[in-house]
Amino acid sequence: MRRRTAATNLPDGVAERLRAIVGANHVLTAPGDVEPYASDATPLFHARPDAVVSPASAAEVADVLRLATEHRIPVTARGGGSNLAAATVPEHGGIVLSTTRMDRILEVSAEELLAVVEPGVTTAELAAAASRLGLLYPPDPGSHTVATVGGNVATCAGGLRGLKYGVTRNYVLGLEAVLATGEIIRTGGRLWKDVAGYDLTRLLTGSEGTLAVLTEITVGLLPAPETSQVGVAYFDSLADAGTAVNRILAGGTLPATLEFLDRRCINVVEDYARLGLDRAAGALLLFGDDGSASGVETALARMSRACHDAGARDVVLAEEVTTSEELLAARRCCLPALARLAPVTMLEDVTVPRPCLPQMVSAIDEIAARHQLVAATFGHAGDGNLHPTIVFDPADGDVVERAHAAFDEIFRTALDLRGTITGEHGVGAAKLPWLHARLGEPQLALMRRLKAAFDPAGILNPGKLGS
Repeated sequence: MRRRTAATNLPDGVAERLRAIVGANHVLTAPGDVEPYASDATPLFHARPDAVVSPASAAEVADVLRLATEHRIPVTARGGGSNLAAATVPEHGGIVLSTTRMDRILEVSAEELLAVVEPGVTTAELAAAASRLGLLYPPDPGSHTVATVGGNVATCAGGLRGLKYGVTRNYVLGLEAVLATGEIIRTGGRLWKDVAGYDLTRLLTGSEGTLAVLTEITVGLLPAPETSQVGVAYFDSLADAGTAVNRILAGGTLPATLEFLDRRCINVVEDYARLGLDRAAGALLLFGDDGSASGVETALARMSRACHDAGARDVVLAEEVTTSEELLAARRCCLPALARLAPVTMLEDVTVPRPCLPQMVSAIDEIAARHQLVAATFGHAGDGNLHPTIVFDPADGDVVERAHAAFDEIFRTALDLRGTITGEHGVGAAKLPWLHARLGEPQLALMRRLKAAFDPAGILNPGKLGS
């Protein structure tokens, strides 16, 4: 396990000043109290902070950051801690600034098609509030019940609807953010069209807490679709499923859902959820659409034909909403199902051009076999985003080193196929060693200059992205 001892201890008097800012009950310093904040959902990364501070307002965040800048104390902003890139692991100790107390939905406007929320609101809570007014918040990460909107924006989270609706950055209209100096800025606003000045909203989205701390988020909403439906197609191989994906997209349909599971995922999900999946299939393609009832019916018929034409073993359409939800659950439960196989589950994400999906999955299987590892792959077939997953017992000799070596090969293969090292999880600490290979030195140098402009003292999530 990758463990780091905090490089920074709080200077004398800082803990007392933090308590004066946010209240004594919202500052943790005892080792046992801060230990849960030493890691996030990413396995094998651990670094204990010196303090955990939970402010309740932008003004309190500003005071905390001014104090931290004054003493050059590292600050790592954190929401639900559900990210899979070690983006919220405090690699250099210091302060973890938790935004979970800032959890109010400030406004949902059907007239303007927007919502204004604090960063600690979960994605599911925002989606439910929008749904009550007949609206849709499209970003739909797998951890939506615990992931916060602030964390989604910080990592530019994706999800199951990414092909048709895009990812988090496509819906962020405006931000309130606090710089390391304590300055509070507002970027963007309430408008879908606004090109005044540099697009700092887009820059902060996906910046993983390295440039500012988000304290208020304005997101765009859409009218909720009239209905939705999904289906499942089984194939002998992922290559056949890839052919079906190409036929579906070439046939004039842009699905709301187009996901795949490999053979191992099919079997562990069936063991876990007992949904009646075809265990003999080499690949499963989950497809679906939303919109008007007639439009969805036409789209599902087209996608079914495309799957049959690509050699599907079987195609099953969900006849009821409850069945649709069960099929979507098959995709959502891949990670917990795989986690039952071994103590550690390493889930990564790489993205390649759609035509390269079968080649990438075959490479993952070959790499895992060569390193004698148990691996499975699932992901978003429509946009080429795969989630290779390796499960293992860390007590088993050199398995950790073999797992890291395998993922290094997987990242290199994705880049060789003109893909990327992360499509939606973010870089964090986990993929930082590969950022140079993806971006190159000139772009990294520019990122460092941007980081210095936003955070002159270098206190915000140091060691990540532009540091």
